[in-house]
Parts: sequence; C-alpha cells; structure tokens
Amino acid sequence: MSIYKSSANIITPDRHDDENFTDPTLAVKKLQTLYSQSIEFLNFQFFKVAKKGSDGNRYQAFYPKIRIQIDSFVKADSRLSFGHISSPGTYEITITRPDLFTNYLIEQIGLLLKNYNIAVTIGVSGTPIPIHFAIINDADVLNSDDKMMDFALRDVFDVPELSSINDNIVDGNINRDNGHSLPLAPFTAQRVDYSLARLSHYTATDPQHFQNYVLFTNYQFYVAEFEAYARLMLDDPDSGYNSFVSCGDHEIVKSDQIIPPIKNTPQMPSYHLKRANGNGITLVNIGVGPANAKTATDHIAVLRPHAWLMVGHCAGLRNSQNLGDFILAHAYVREDKVLDDDLPVWVPIPALAEIQIALETAVAQVTKFEGYDLKKIMRTGTVATVDNRNWELRDNSGPVRRLSQSRAIALDMESATIAANGFRFRVPYGTLLCVSDKPLHGELKLPGMASDFYKSQVSRHLMIGIKAMESLRNMPLDRLHSRKLRSFDQTAFL
Repeated sequence: MSIYKSSANIITPDRHDDENFTDPTLAVKKLQTLYSQSIEFLNFQFFKVAKKGSDGNRYQAFYPKIRIQIDSFVKADSRLSFGHISSPGTYEITITRPDLFTNYLIEQIGLLLKNYNIAVTIGVSGTPIPIHFAIINDADVLNSDDKMMDFALRDVFDVPELSSINDNIVDGNINRDNGHSLPLAPFTAQRVDYSLARLSHYTATDPQHFQNYVLFTNYQFYVAEFEAYARLMLDDPDSGYNSFVSCGDHEIVKSDQIIPPIKNTPQMPSYHLKRANGNGITLVNIGVGPANAKTATDHIAVLRPHAWLMVGHCAGLRNSQNLGDFILAHAYVREDKVLDDDLPVWVPIPALAEIQIALETAVAQVTKFEGYDLKKIMRTGTVATVDNRNWELRDNSGPVRRLSQSRAIALDMESATIAANGFRFRVPYGTLLCVSDKPLHGELKLPGMASDFYKSQVSRHLMIGIKAMESLRNMPLDRLHSRKLRSFDQTAFL
C-alpha cells in the first residue's frame, strides 16, 4: 500500500487526479476504486494501531466525490422528478458505499450525461471518512481486542462530527451565495453512513438487504403473514422473488429452510423478500409511536426507496365503522410533533394519485368488493396522528372537537409521520389502516372483542399492501416519483 505524509504527522493514501467520464458505468467503477482504497487504508492502519499502539501519527482517508459543471440554462427533460437542475453552476456530492448504490449511481449519473451532454468528474473529496464508518463492515477489525487500544481514537483518526451530519440539503438550508459547489444529491456521504449504521442497529439486518418497496406496520401479526407469503413465493419459480431475509441476516432461498430465532429482538425488526436489482419488498415492524416512525424513515430514506406505505392498526372515529374496516388516508392531521422543527405543520402533505389508486385497486382485488360495494369495508378520508397513546383519558372536549372539525375518520400514532417524512425526503408514500377499536363509541381494544370479520380483514390487510407494492413496481418511475415532491432547489439526484 503506497502512502505519503501530507503534513508533519498526517498520513493519507496516495491522492488521485480527478478524471472525467462520459460512461456512467465507468464513473461508478472509479468511485468504487477510490472508496475501496480509502477503506482498506483506514482498516489497515486501525488494526495496526490497535495492536501496537499509537505511533504519534494521524491517519486520514477521504470519501470520493462526483462533480458536474453546467454552464447554461439549457432545458432538460423535466417530466421526471429527477435528473435535471434548475440553474447553471457547479454541483458536487461526496459518495459512500458505491458497492451498495451501484444501480442508483449508474442511473442518476446516466440521466445527467444524457440530459446535458457533459462529462462527470470523479475524484477524491476533502471530507475525511470517520473511522467508525470505515471499520463497521470489517469483522476482523471489529473483533480485535479493544483492551489493547490505549490511545484516544480522536487523536489518531477522524470520528463522526455531528455538526456536519445533518439534513440541510433536503430541508433546503443551503446558502447559494457562498461561492461553494451546490449539492448534487439529497444526502452527503457522512449522512448516509450514519443512517446505514443506525439501520443495522435498529433493524438487525444489513442495509444491503433492504428493498425498494417498504411496508411499515405496528403489529407483530403481519410479520408471520409476511414470512408465510415469502415462503410461498420462494416455491413459485415465476414469482421473481429469490430469497427471504429475516432478523439477524438469516437468508433462505427455499420454503422448507428453517430460520433460527434471533437472540436479541431489535427495536424495529425488518424482513426482506428480495428480487433482482432490489425491487422486492421490505417489511419493518416499527412498533407504536411517532418517534419510531421518524427514526425508521430518517434512516431508510438514504437508501432512496421507490415507495413506502403504512399498513397498521388505527382507532375508528365514526360510529358507522366496523372493526376490520379499511381506511385509505388522503389527508393527515399532524399532532405527532416529532417533525415540527423539520417540516412545519402548515405544510400540506398531498395524497399521491399513483399510490392511492394502487391501494384502492389492491383492496378490491383481495376483498372481491368493487365499485360502490367497496364502501362497505373501506373509507377514504383524513387520518389524525397523535403522540399520546392514551389521548382518550384526557378531557375529550378539545381533542374530539378538533377531530370533528378536521373530518378525521381514524386516529393512529405513525401514519402522518411516515407520510410527512416521505414528503420531506421525496419518497412516494401512502397509508392503508385497519380499524382495531372505536374508543369514542365504547369499542375498546380488549381481549375477546375481535369479531370474525375483524380477524379475516386483518389477515387480508398485509396482502393488500403487498399487492399494492407489486402494482407500483410495475409502474414506470417517471409516474411513481411524483413532481409534487420537488422543491425549488431540488437536487439532480433522486
């Protein structure tokens, strides 16, 4: 490994000159080469220092970067919600894990090359890779004896700086007048690395298993149903699904394979029914509450999924509803509070026609109700999301009046959070809930109160979400990724 001292006591890998590319595949291969060299360098030095102790030097390696220069206001095809920019300038972004994002990077770079007839520049950035993110995928390093590390990590290697790990790009907090390059993508490399590490921690599966179509639920029953469906698909050679991954990265390719139980259940266990190019379905059991909903979507967003849907339970707010009825959300009352500092409550969260149609069509397919008869088991309306599970124990006059004024027909603790973060991160979103109790009408969620109708509807609910996702998967991306989600200064990359 060739190294040189760039200053008195800072050792870095050899620097590479920037290169221009007009082939997106070659550009991504260069990104992979530069990233691998940096990671190998940091892993080697960390293992050496961990075993032998600090030698007084500091070790740094840097993320690769992508840069483009647009010199005119030439119009690009803007029917897509990505692949074009609003004004001339220099655009740049740091990149991590190009092995994980290969298809995404080839697609995004390819669109820019096509739309602007330019070259893309690949090089080494000035942003150091924190040692935590470099060693996270190296089992030998992680299993080394940390008792031998008698040095302050920060003195020898770069560590994550929270001041630079933020959502300024997606939240529009960018100064366009400072003479610096403008962002090319919604997330920097450090922000992506931070979320990849959090995903592994919270879901107990490697981010590489996450698929482009994500279902969120707040009920464990759906996990068993999802695994049963996955096993059926693995038996069907025409299904297109090739494996199923459970918590702890246990992967099966045949229906009769056994999945060992995980020793420590994570906070938000995830399960993945995989297809080629990541176009399968991921199910995440986020549990109860808007904090979990925000945490999950904050981190899954960096994977740039094509859609995410909430398929959970809710309280029905109308006496005409039955337990087991479906609620297709077309608007949200946001009283979850967890996103108020990032996305003010006055920002409307629009329903996305493509998602709504896919969900309604899936309900009809699974339940065999059509047209006017569909109203017997499903209502479209406003869903209120709150941060207090026991809201009904308070003085009801205020909350009930607000719910009535908003025309809300259901209440839960996750849906508005997931939809709002989808809006914020430009990920198509939707909600289909199942009424599990009616607290305003004396039908509380108590043992023994569930009717046969309710039980049968719950068993159908997950299948509706799956069918909706399979429908969305067959939709061209220029239809699915709605331009409704673009901001004034939208990045060129999706």
